[in-house]
Amino acid sequence: QVQLVESGGGLVQAGGSLRLSCAASRSDFRINTVGWYRQAPGKQRELVGTITSGGSTNYVDSVKGRFTISRDNAKNTAYLQMNSLKPEDTAVYYCNADLYYSGCLRNYWGQGTQVTVSS
Repeated sequence: QVQLVESGGGLVQAGGSLRLSCAASRSDFRINTVGWYRQAPGKQRELVGTITSGGSTNYVDSVKGRFTISRDNAKNTAYLQMNSLKPEDTAVYYCNADLYYSGCLRNYWGQGTQVTVSS
């Protein structure tokens, strides 16, 4: 069985930075396309951004210029670097990834990690 394991959330002051990581628990399940999502209390889950297997990225307008998605294929890990954080970025952040194994792609969600930005 394989899981997506997230880490790096926490409490930070406005203007600060955090980096989230998303790794597959088994190295033989290779991370393909990755999406980072967030869900604030009382709101729907929203897509923050994506990165393809080739490294192309897209972001929602509200985080452009502040957040950066990257990947380290050798570590089979994706990252969400969040700078200039604002209180409205407070949410549970989830990674979602297609994992490639034995010729097949399957979609997985991470467990979520809390990001809290204080004003």
